[in-house]
Amino acid sequence: MDRGLFITLEGPDGSGKSTQIEYLREYFHDQGIETILTREPGGTEIGEKLREIILDKANSDMCDMAEALLYAASRAQHVKQLIKPALEAGKVVVCDRFIDSSIAYQGYGRKLGDAVRVINEFAVDGCMPDITFLLELSPEIGKSRIKSEIQDRLEQEKIEFHNRVYAGYREIAKFYPQRFVEIDAGRDKLTIKKDILECIEKILTGRFF
Repeated sequence: MDRGLFITLEGPDGSGKSTQIEYLREYFHDQGIETILTREPGGTEIGEKLREIILDKANSDMCDMAEALLYAASRAQHVKQLIKPALEAGKVVVCDRFIDSSIAYQGYGRKLGDAVRVINEFAVDGCMPDITFLLELSPEIGKSRIKSEIQDRLEQEKIEFHNRVYAGYREIAKFYPQRFVEIDAGRDKLTIKKDILECIEKILTGRFF
């Protein structure tokens, strides 16, 4: 196989992405498949520094376009330094958020529109996920799962912002039905795990097995 498998998990804050990523780590380990787990913003030394700036509650005066550009900058470094080399080496890459997060949060949530997609097309340099799991959960429930004292700058936004983000995610999924798998994240975590792994196993057949 010339290229590995690029998996992304998307969804509102509190939708359970981290839990499902841990299940994926266990699954690929058991299958003997080399896997890279990463996140956005972040994933590289430069990206993690940008993450601190973006999510720092002290940066409340950050303008929306600056936020979008910082996300794109982190992503460009991430793709160049980590994601593309791993895929070219035939590895599986599992990423907590990717380009769709920027389109949902900055394009829809911040109302920056299509400019966010254009910026991030440069950032990803043609590197797009093979499959994206969208964990669907109402923003009200998602926010209630995160204690207020540990919420980052974006998590602290008003519910109206998070509702726009959620609506944006669902619109994006309609645009890319061949890539997106919509998952009801309101169910128990083991049922969600089962649904995700069933999709993964179909993809892996003929590629790794």
